[in-house]
Amino acid sequence: MGIDRRALLRRAGLLAGTGALAGLAGCEPDREAARAARPAVAAPGDWAVVRARFDLDPGKRHFAAFVLASHPRPVAEAVERHRAGLQADPDGYLEAHGRRLDRAAHATASQYLGGDPAELALTRSTTDGLGLLYGGIRLRPGQEVVTTAHDFYSTHEALRLRAERTGATVRRVVLYRDPAGVSVDGLVAAVRRGIGPRTRVLALTWVHSGTGVKLPLPEVAAAVAALNRDRAPRDRVLVCVDAVHALGVEPDAVPGVGCDFLVAGCHKWLFGPRGTGLVWGRAAAWEEVTGTVPSFDRRAIGAWVGGRAPDGSGSGGPGVPRAAGFEPGGFHAFEHRWALAEAFRFHLELGKEQVAARTRALAARLKDGLAAIPGVRVVTPRSPALSAGIVCLDVGDLRPGDAAAALRRQGVLASVTPYAEPHLRLGPSIVTSEDDVDAAVRAVHALA
Repeated sequence: MGIDRRALLRRAGLLAGTGALAGLAGCEPDREAARAARPAVAAPGDWAVVRARFDLDPGKRHFAAFVLASHPRPVAEAVERHRAGLQADPDGYLEAHGRRLDRAAHATASQYLGGDPAELALTRSTTDGLGLLYGGIRLRPGQEVVTTAHDFYSTHEALRLRAERTGATVRRVVLYRDPAGVSVDGLVAAVRRGIGPRTRVLALTWVHSGTGVKLPLPEVAAAVAALNRDRAPRDRVLVCVDAVHALGVEPDAVPGVGCDFLVAGCHKWLFGPRGTGLVWGRAAAWEEVTGTVPSFDRRAIGAWVGGRAPDGSGSGGPGVPRAAGFEPGGFHAFEHRWALAEAFRFHLELGKEQVAARTRALAARLKDGLAAIPGVRVVTPRSPALSAGIVCLDVGDLRPGDAAAALRRQGVLASVTPYAEPHLRLGPSIVTSEDDVDAAVRAVHALA
């Protein structure tokens, strides 16, 4: 799908114009000059211009870019701009720009997600967010957490540590045996079967990194909502989602997806700064979570200085908003944290729907090409309703690690799924082209 240049420029103008973001965009040193010097992101259909905004090695086909992403130039420039300011006068730069840049990061992330900045907490990674969320979510005696056999180590380990500390009950369910053969109805039914009368938390992953299966999250959330109608508020199932392989690919506004919490790192498909992540939660759901790391929100510190509890207890006044109190404080890698705003602006200027359509089109082209190779098994569903950008496959009896190494020698960068049953994994994205996809198919064919 092409990019509408006029719409893109309108979006860019809105981001820099009136409204809430206008006061947050600011003009830290040389910001406006840097913006003016940028070329247009892309002409209609010209994804090569988007690819040119990255400093990736042009001699390689980058199908593992989602593991730890390269920054597009606007993000890299923002990192360097903030780094230079902090190097020259760390206290002065922090004092002059810190609060505004933090607000800009929250505001642009929330604009991208479609939520309210008050519903968002920034973290350092998906793992960081999952650990904080599952460590702080309230469970009463007798309640349980249900997760799946398909979730990644970070979810399973965060829940194991929670169980070790508190005695919480954690149960895993299997949603499918054959990834390529899943269906919307089958996945929804499997989730529904997995929920028991004591289930308080449902810990899911939107796009499974081990198979490429994308859960039909709105349908799953609707099924859980139906079950919740007959439950007391304190017994309702909270749907918590690891969305690291959906953020930057799926265009849905998060509040409409139906989950209670969404956790993601920003340094994969979003191509955001390394060491950044987020936790979004519905306003009512935040009431069910406590913080773990002390917040540096000024209201929390102000309450402490005044001898009051940050949560408002015993003071007769309002407490610190839950998401703000959940967000870990301390001194961060601020140049990366503040550059988050540029990462979200970059995607907003491209258009979330356009990015999603581009990623899906390339993934479909890749799956079609691979499926035609004798001896190759495409593990990931062919349907875009049940898959995103990740494409997992097996090449005959070749071990996935050996296949990835052989592809690398041909200039095709792939990865291996870090699970008990490994697969070769390719991830087409906005930094790959049709030519890259076709070259990857030819390279796999040479191995089969």
